[in-house]
Amino acid sequence: MHKGIRNCAGAAVAVAVAALAMSAHAQEKVWRHGLLNAKSDAGIFMMMSTRDFAKKHGLKLQISQFKDDQLALKALIAGEIDSFEGGPQGVFAADARGADARIIGCHWIVVPHGIYANESIKSVKDLQGKSIAVSSPNTMPDLLARAALEANGVPVNSVKFAAVGGDRERYQALIGGVVQAAVVSNEYQPIAPKSVHLLLAGRDALPNFLRVCIASTASKLKARGDDAVKFLATEMDALNYALTHRAETVALTKEITHAKPDDPRAAFVFDDAVAHHEVDPTLPLPKDKLDWVQGQMVKAGKLTKPLPIDSVIAPEYREKALKLAGHS
Repeated sequence: MHKGIRNCAGAAVAVAVAALAMSAHAQEKVWRHGLLNAKSDAGIFMMMSTRDFAKKHGLKLQISQFKDDQLALKALIAGEIDSFEGGPQGVFAADARGADARIIGCHWIVVPHGIYANESIKSVKDLQGKSIAVSSPNTMPDLLARAALEANGVPVNSVKFAAVGGDRERYQALIGGVVQAAVVSNEYQPIAPKSVHLLLAGRDALPNFLRVCIASTASKLKARGDDAVKFLATEMDALNYALTHRAETVALTKEITHAKPDDPRAAFVFDDAVAHHEVDPTLPLPKDKLDWVQGQMVKAGKLTKPLPIDSVIAPEYREKALKLAGHS
């Protein structure tokens, strides 16, 4: 072949390869996902943004962090994100007001939080007349505290609830003596002073409580159903990897949270999650637990009546994702 022809042919091949690469890159659609602010479980939550888990399924993840569930839910309904992870109670509250939010899977199915108290509080009954730090109405800390009080025969109106924001703020309010008890994540257990103790573990008191579910909207799922399936498959792959690679997951948590090398929280949270089977990579949709959650909301006056569970969940996307991720 003439040298000039060979050069032209080589150039044509190079252009074709570049075009294919650009085409493949273009096929990676952006999926905007919301998470709560990174804490000592960040390695588990954020593993999906590493190791090309999303790229494998033709997606590019764009992660946004929010201070609490309500802000993330508002962003979802406004169309600013495509999905978010948080407590399912916000979805019930929003749909009761006419929103089209849909739960498409739940992964942190056992609550790692608990009620921590100062040394003067020996039992849940001792909380009567005391202040307990929770978060905004309808959030997990708020509902956990109310349900735990009821389970132990303590009138809810005999306790003062203080909405104190995130786990860190609630923990600081407790150790600073602003409140006598607080609902906080177990990440603070290994660093808590001796004057603070775990009064009641959420998983023991409230076995039906769901910590984290993934929500999208019916309109988004209708428009981008295939991408929703790919996102769920990405989440499944990443969670499975995170739970089976302790050192890497703990290291990722410390990197994200800028924790010091000797900070025990990341390892403690990981080991606790694995030991108590808190995270399920198959993203189940347990109707009984979801129904229990909204039942608690009805009791607390946050819902006037329960919604039909099937109107709030969209299981078909998870079912397809299970096949895509090789779980069935």
